[in-house]
This record gives sequence, C-alpha cells and structure tokens, in this order.
Amino acid sequence: MAIATLISRITGFLWKALLSAAVGIGVVNDSFTIANTLPNIVFELLIGGVLASVVVPLLVRSQDDPDGGLAYTQRLLTVGLTLLGLGAIVAIAAAPLITKLYVDDSTGKANPELVNAFAYLLLPQIFFYGLFALLTAILNAKQVFGPTAWAPVVNNLVVMATIGIYAIVPGEISLNPVRMGDVKLLVLGVGVTVGIVVQSVMLVPALRRIGFKFRWNWGFDARFKEFGGLALWIMGYVAVSQVGWTISTRVLTAGDDGGAAIYSYAWLLLQLPYGVIGVSLLTAIMPRLSRAAADGDDRKLIADLSYASRVSAVILVPISAVLTVTGTSVGIVVFSWGASDVNQATRLGESLAVSAFGLLPYALVMLQLRVFYAMKDAKTPTLIMIVMTAVKIPLLYMCEGLLAPEHVVIGVMMVNSLSYVVGAVLGQAWLWLRLGHLKTKRVVGVTLFSVFAGGLGVAAGLGVAKLMGGFLPQSAALRALLSLIIEGLVAGVVSFGVLVMLKVDELKPATAKITRLIRRR
Repeated sequence: MAIATLISRITGFLWKALLSAAVGIGVVNDSFTIANTLPNIVFELLIGGVLASVVVPLLVRSQDDPDGGLAYTQRLLTVGLTLLGLGAIVAIAAAPLITKLYVDDSTGKANPELVNAFAYLLLPQIFFYGLFALLTAILNAKQVFGPTAWAPVVNNLVVMATIGIYAIVPGEISLNPVRMGDVKLLVLGVGVTVGIVVQSVMLVPALRRIGFKFRWNWGFDARFKEFGGLALWIMGYVAVSQVGWTISTRVLTAGDDGGAAIYSYAWLLLQLPYGVIGVSLLTAIMPRLSRAAADGDDRKLIADLSYASRVSAVILVPISAVLTVTGTSVGIVVFSWGASDVNQATRLGESLAVSAFGLLPYALVMLQLRVFYAMKDAKTPTLIMIVMTAVKIPLLYMCEGLLAPEHVVIGVMMVNSLSYVVGAVLGQAWLWLRLGHLKTKRVVGVTLFSVFAGGLGVAAGLGVAKLMGGFLPQSAALRALLSLIIEGLVAGVVSFGVLVMLKVDELKPATAKITRLIRRR
C-alpha cells in the first residue's frame, strides 16, 4: 500500500509539474487551481468529511450483524449516492455563486470568469469523489487496501495524458472574453473530470471479489440517527476549515500572480511524504482503532495511537529536515521549465522550506482525529478546528498587510503549518483528558530524539551548501539539481543516521528490512 501511495503521490506531483510547464504559474493556472479545488470543497461540505472519518468505524461495528453488515452497507450507500447526486446537480447550477466566494474582480490575480468556466466542467467530480470514498470505506472495513491505493495512480495517468493533449491542440484559452468553447479549456476541464470517473470505476472489480453486491435499499436503520449526529459535527468541522481556506485563497489572490497555484504546489510537495507514510499508516490502523474503541479496549487504543505517533515522528521529522534544506532547490528543479520562470519556482521552493516544520504536526492532527472518530466523538475535532481557525485567520490578514506581495504565499504556508502545531498540542491534551495516560513520555522522548537528529541534519545540509557555494555552476537549474542531490543526501543521512546511532526502537523494522535486502545482494 505504501508503494502504491508513493507512486500515486509522485504521479500526482508530476501532473502538477506538467501543468505548470504547459500553462505557467499565472492567471490561467491560478484560475484552474481554484476551480479544481471547488469539487473537493463542496464534496467535503456535503459528506466527504463524514465518509473519511466515521464510515469505516460504523461499517466495522455493523459486521457484528447477522448478515455481516450487508443491509446496513447497502442502505448507507443508497443514502450517500442520493445525497451526492443531488449535491452535484445543485453545485453545478450554483457555480457562479460558489466561485464568487473565493475569487472576484477585486482580487485581480485570478480570472473570475475563467474560474467559473472551469467550475462547470469540474464540479461533476463531486459525485465521483463521493462514490470513490464510499467504495473505499467498504473495502477498508474488510481489510482490503491495495485497489484503493492504486486507483489514484490511474487517475493521475489520465490527467497526465490530458495535459499532453492540451499541449498539442491548437489555440489558447481566451481571458477577455472567456469562451466555454475554447478547445484547450474543454480538454483540461473534461479530461481532469474523466480521471476521477476512472478512479471510482477501478474499485468495482475489488468489490466483486469480496462478494459485495450493491442493491438500492431504502429501508431505515435506527443506527442512522447515530450517523446523523456524527455527520452534523463533522460537517461543522469541514465548514470551519473551509472558512480558513476561503480567507487563505483571498489573501493569496490579493498577492502576486501565481499565489494560489504556488500554494497548491507547495502543499502538494509537503504532503508527498505524509501521503506515503501517514496515509498508509492511518488507512491500515483505522480498522484497528475502530475495533478497539468498539470493544471498549482503551489500552489497545492508546497503544495503537502511541505507536503510530512515534513512527510518524521518526520518519517525518528527518524528512522535514531534508525539505527545509532543499526546498528552494526542489522548487527550481521541478517548476522552472516550460512556461514557468525561475523566480516563481524559487518562491514555491521557499514556501516549501519555511513550512516543512508542519509536516509532523499535520500527521499527528490527522491521527488524533481518527482516534476521536473511532470513539464516535465528532464534537471534539470540530472544537479543535475552531481554535485552529481562530488562530489562523488574524495571522493570514497579517501576511496580506505586512508582507510584500511576492512573499504573501510564503507567509500563508508558514501560518498553515503553525495552525497544525496548535491543533496537535490541543488534540493530545484533549485525548489525555479523555483516555488518561497516553504513553506521552515515550512519544515526547522519541519526538525530541527525532527533532535533535533533524536539527543536526539541517545544520549539516546548510554547512555543505555554504562550502559548495563557490564550486557550483552558474546555471540556475543545474545548480539547484546538484544542491538538491548533495544537500538532500547529507541532511537525510545525518538525520536518520543519528536516530540509528541513538537506537530508536521505532526505526528497527525499517533498518532490519534494509539489512536483509543488503545481505541478499
């Protein structure tokens, strides 16, 4: 699953890089990026947060039914698909109103008409995002993870092919006026939506293999009341988070050209290691957390939480160190080609470097949320998100008011990471009040070891960068590539090497695996 997730993240990253090369990092890219985010936002507001958070625990509990939870699953799927279909239709009809929340004529850096045109083509994704999430939950509840990890890879390949077609078809996307009939606009909008459709359909064979057959089932289940209560709180969580995102988008589009696209790309790069380690870990551990919570086994629940927290620390902190040292080089190497330029790519890399410290806090927040949801507590995560957003909003406006336009996106990325530090501390404190002893001392100890190792890695990487400064070529791309390789290797080897020397137990499975592979060779 981790391998599939790694390939998925890499191919997702590649199509973003290809898009920046094809259209540049400017008004068209900003407009597409904002429009392509809208289906996710509406989907999350409708039911996405609910599906990701509480459906797996509820499906695991329903397996105790005489029919193994089949009727409950069919009813849940029936209700979910109906809500998603209606929501998608309403969202498409209301596209101009939705886009106006995020961009208008006063922002000046994204084209509202172009955002609206893309939105009409991309908002149908809402239904298929939901279908994919529902089918994923059914498979994960049955401990089937592989197909759901590989399906996004196929989606990314479809999008990469779409961008290739976009590059070769004649014409340009018109900005004044915006025309829905532009071939390039239609290719990009329709092609990206087709990718999500294919991603959903890919799961159907896996469902057949586990013996699941869908039938419309409109019968009422008393447990839907419980589901409804959890869903309302989760929808509140999503709504609050979207307030922060809406303000972030407005601040970004009020800054320099390309701010929204740079933020999206930098966030994608920052999530790449989390997607491989964190998502794989959460996906695998969620059924275990749900079963422990259903059985009332707090000791098992705490043990799983502690283990996942420690593994996240020893893997993600050294990676954060590498990104801190190499962030600028990554931006230049990947995003300074085609229609993009070095200055925009440099800003992207700087945004990545200054926000890398938020990688572990983000992973911990996502893990803590899963624990709350496994205990059927959707209220506490919403309260935590309210605090995070309350901290975030004034800092975002400070970025707009105090920073130069070209630096606004760097400030927004840093603020985003800071908000997750706040969330991780709050979540740990709340879980301690709820569950008692969380093996916190051990988690903190491993985290401090990891931070110490990461700090040495950063120092070593920066030291090598200073020593090499006069020997690197003048070409920006070649200079960045050599810096990325050398500084990244030094920072990574030192960070992980220190953890190995400190004999951190959580690294033993990985080091043992590497040792076995070396011996085989």
